[in-house]
Amino acid sequence: MAAMTVNLNVVSAEEALFSGRIESLQITGSEGELGIMPGHAPLLTSLKPGMARIVKQHGEEEVIYLSGGMLEVQPNSVTVLADVATRADDLDEQAAEQAKQRAEASLNTQSGDVNYAEAASELARAVAQLRVIQAAKKKL
Repeated sequence: MAAMTVNLNVVSAEEALFSGRIESLQITGSEGELGIMPGHAPLLTSLKPGMARIVKQHGEEEVIYLSGGMLEVQPNSVTVLADVATRADDLDEQAAEQAKQRAEASLNTQSGDVNYAEAASELARAVAQLRVIQAAKKKL
């Protein structure tokens, strides 16, 4: 028996990253981790920086980094509108680690010139990128 699937589109301002039938999607919503499968109830939510783990129609996995955006689930389709979306293979681990260190240094600075919200946001993006890179390495 064939697995149930739903159509998924992942797009960012720059490009369409994925379009096809999937068995499941794991993604980080504004209120926590979400698992989307065929037959999921309609949903509209914002996304936090994190990973989109896609299980394609025949079981193959793909991992994409999302910097944030929106998720819409309809009865026959799922759409991810990402601010920035990058395939795990295209992420630079060294640059993400440097961004993490810069953000941590900014947060630890006692100077009044630090924008803590911006530094915390940068830290969240860098940590999310590193998690995506690690997940992709485990898959290999």
